[in-house]
Amino acid sequence: MGKIINGRKVAKDVLNRVKEQTAFLKERGISPCLAVIIVGEDPASLVYVKNKQAACEKVGIISRRFSLPESTTEEELILLIKKLNADSSVHGILCQLPLPRHINEKSILRAIDEGKDVDGFSARIGFDRNDIAPCTPQGVIELLASENIDIKGKNCVVLGRSNIVGKPMALLLLLNDGTVTVCHSKTKNLIDITRRADILVVAIGKPRFITGDMVKNGVTVIDVGINRNADGSLCGDVDFDSVEPKAEYITKVPGGVGPMTIAMLMQNTIVAAMRSNAQN
Repeated sequence: MGKIINGRKVAKDVLNRVKEQTAFLKERGISPCLAVIIVGEDPASLVYVKNKQAACEKVGIISRRFSLPESTTEEELILLIKKLNADSSVHGILCQLPLPRHINEKSILRAIDEGKDVDGFSARIGFDRNDIAPCTPQGVIELLASENIDIKGKNCVVLGRSNIVGKPMALLLLLNDGTVTVCHSKTKNLIDITRRADILVVAIGKPRFITGDMVKNGVTVIDVGINRNADGSLCGDVDFDSVEPKAEYITKVPGGVGPMTIAMLMQNTIVAAMRSNAQN
């Protein structure tokens, strides 16, 4: 039976660490600050922003929220971002996605100063160990580290190639000396590849796609997927019941990767504040 990696516990540990780091910075006259921009009234986005602000409050990070109407133009949004880029009291900038259709998402993400991009999206496809990495993939690495799971030399398979999770996840595993294969919808003989994985990270948005016959004994399985069942409950991209008996380590949905994303956002904000202070 696989050991369940408790994402809620690991996230709590990260937040406690961030809280200590925030207090340390404040003693030295630095007040870490995260600016959160939301455009429109998308219900899910409003919940996400509220959760991020609550996390800021918990660890002592100042949260500045900028709520803009749906009619905001791309030029107006970029102007706000430029002002925040120039504001030395702001250490991190986050623009909640998705944006209204008339705003080019790539243009907005590119407008955020790389040193303040605490989502890690400006470095999502080409970054090194010193860059701020995207929160969800970074959270996966933190989960593996929490169980002292060594990535070096392991066969790591990433299922999914999105810019936000799949691609940066593969790069982070490479930076930790894993041997990485990225699979996607056009991959042939997928089951042959997943069965060779020592570490399998699944992020494709297909409920219970990975089943027990697709993994080997002793595998570590990280389920990034979040899907909603007909009864409203959540499930992942992994069929937990059939995979868990073969796994050495495994995450559940909910309670696995999900809590890590906001925790790593808080950590990235502290890193940005420390680096900003070092440069000044």
